[in-house]
Amino acid sequence: MCCDLKRRFLLLYATQKGQAKAIAEEIQQQAGARGLEAEMHCMSEMDKYNLEAEKDPVVIVISTTGTGDPPDTARKLIKKIQDKTLPPDYFAHLQYGLLGLGDSEYTFFCNGGKTVDRRLQELGAQHFYDTGLADDCVGLELVVDPWIDGLWLALKEVFLLQKEKEGMSSNANAITNSLPTVPCEHEPDLTSKIQQLKLEDEGVRSSSVLSQKLVDINLVTSVQDAEPSLVHSVPPISQSALNVPALPPEYIEVQFQDTRGEDPSLASLVSEGAVFEVPVTKAVQLTREDAIKTALLLELDISDTTFDYQPGDSFCVICPNNAYEVKELLRILGLSEKGEYVVRVKVKQGTKKKGATHPQHIPERSTLKFILTWCLDIRAIPKKAFLRALVECTSDAGEKRRLQELCSRQGASDYTRFIRESNACLMDLLCAFPSCRPSLNLLIGKWLTFNLIRFEHLPKLQPRSYSVSSSNLFQPGKMCFVFNIVEFPACPFRLASRKGVCTGWLAELVEPLLHANKSIQGAKGGNPSTEKISIFARSSCAFHLPADPSIPFMMVGPGTGISPFIGFLQHRQKLREENKDWRFGETWLFFGCRHQDRDYLFKQLRCFLESGTLTHLKVCFSRDLPAAEVAPPKYVQDMVRLYAKEVARILLKEGGYFYVCGDKKHMADGVSDAVVDILSMEMGADKLEAMKVLAALREAKRYLQDVWS
Repeated sequence: MCCDLKRRFLLLYATQKGQAKAIAEEIQQQAGARGLEAEMHCMSEMDKYNLEAEKDPVVIVISTTGTGDPPDTARKLIKKIQDKTLPPDYFAHLQYGLLGLGDSEYTFFCNGGKTVDRRLQELGAQHFYDTGLADDCVGLELVVDPWIDGLWLALKEVFLLQKEKEGMSSNANAITNSLPTVPCEHEPDLTSKIQQLKLEDEGVRSSSVLSQKLVDINLVTSVQDAEPSLVHSVPPISQSALNVPALPPEYIEVQFQDTRGEDPSLASLVSEGAVFEVPVTKAVQLTREDAIKTALLLELDISDTTFDYQPGDSFCVICPNNAYEVKELLRILGLSEKGEYVVRVKVKQGTKKKGATHPQHIPERSTLKFILTWCLDIRAIPKKAFLRALVECTSDAGEKRRLQELCSRQGASDYTRFIRESNACLMDLLCAFPSCRPSLNLLIGKWLTFNLIRFEHLPKLQPRSYSVSSSNLFQPGKMCFVFNIVEFPACPFRLASRKGVCTGWLAELVEPLLHANKSIQGAKGGNPSTEKISIFARSSCAFHLPADPSIPFMMVGPGTGISPFIGFLQHRQKLREENKDWRFGETWLFFGCRHQDRDYLFKQLRCFLESGTLTHLKVCFSRDLPAAEVAPPKYVQDMVRLYAKEVARILLKEGGYFYVCGDKKHMADGVSDAVVDILSMEMGADKLEAMKVLAALREAKRYLQDVWS
């Protein structure tokens, strides 16, 4: 410990996919280097901390999931503090700083953090440090890094005030000197100048020596290249001294035995609920071969399971990494012959990482191939801490320098351009930097121990969520879903395009059926398919039909956004058939696609129209040349505007519902703007008042979105 006096703060995190936890761990690590004690807990571990009695500062890192929901691990605490009987001074003793994580592509940006922040304020808690809201759309690090930098000065001031209140102001100078300004080995200062690194791992030296070395390196590398790239930099960064983050302590040890063994079940990888392995019984390509995107519909047989759903629900598919990419990764790491060997993963003995625990998404015992296939997201965009760890595995001086640049403060724009925006992944980096080779390094008895590309830096391979496109009432024992096959184009460091992890796998899985254009069971008397996928239900959402069938509703779903509305209409049609005496409200569907003859996904919508299940169907085609002199609307938001009076009537006079499903940035926001304009015009109110009305509709769960970026 670098300081004689050590001060404590409580560090809470709430995460859905691991981002908030990773940031909290970074804060804890930096705190330890500064002589501070960060007592870290997941927000759900309410038996391990007590905010009602907390006297020290509290630091909160919380993410947002879905379209604005708090993560599952925050729900217990949020439910507790939202108790309306709590007095307004309930947390008057509490001082806190909050860092929220979100994505501005979604309407309720950082809503998880904002919800906690707002409620703590209402209950009397005080900020000791301004709230930070980090945007994953542009890069979390743009807010996270400076927020953490400023945290230490804010904490120092809190501790000084605490001592003064305790009548120990005479020690103020000692505290000031003992906190963040006292240099420790590998300790960052307040501006986060953590380490001035040079190419050789000879320790920290002066910036002048480093700068001179960098000039020499720049002369050796290809000076004729004027444009930066993933592997090449240009001045000023190529000649700058770098602020490179400290190397995070290793805490995972991977060992494998020279024997083969069985892998755990996929169900063991999921903690959210029951996992069902179900056969794919039907697959249909909904788009023509010359369509820009390829859309598939898959039908699953859930008749032998207890899986249940409502139209509008979503479910998750457990998917593997691409088999070829896993094979290539093993080859590059020199482990091709070891893929089927049993691996044991455990916390490294003597690790300096505080509170190190075994990652829940990695089995304690399985084959190496299973871990790389089902557990770790090898396509994940590497964080800067991962790049920093890879520096230690890189032998070429120029490659080492470039990796340092990409994880440095000075290289922030290059990181965004060549890593984040280019969707670079581990495989891309290992191919672009050939001398970067994490390898075997230690032999212990019959167990071979190695640091495999720092397992702790590869996040969990997340299940993929899809909207249900059917009704169990209409098709008992069946469940359908629709998706586009995601395509990532080639780029300078990736010569071939690649498909999405899950959509590419699903497309390959059903390829024989698509070629045959028939049920997987084949013709009568054919053998049932053995192709199965593992699924589990997502937590319930509000994206459901109105409980009262007489209530009218409007649906907006271009492209695959139409998926849940097929389930809505199937369900409504069956209800109409079984309940002749019920009164049903009118239904509207706004659908759009590029070309009428290429990607009109469900032309059978006309059947719903003819039966009366669907009252109004409005379609538009954005890329077709207009036949009439007056061009028709190109996009669904334009079509919605054409029916302004009907939209206003249903929302304002008849208590109807409005559903939007599909792309967030290019469609859902446009539809929202259109509705605001319609409300403003029809109410004779200004835009601000119309926005308040729309916000009230959202709050009442009458304006509902199921969107993605």
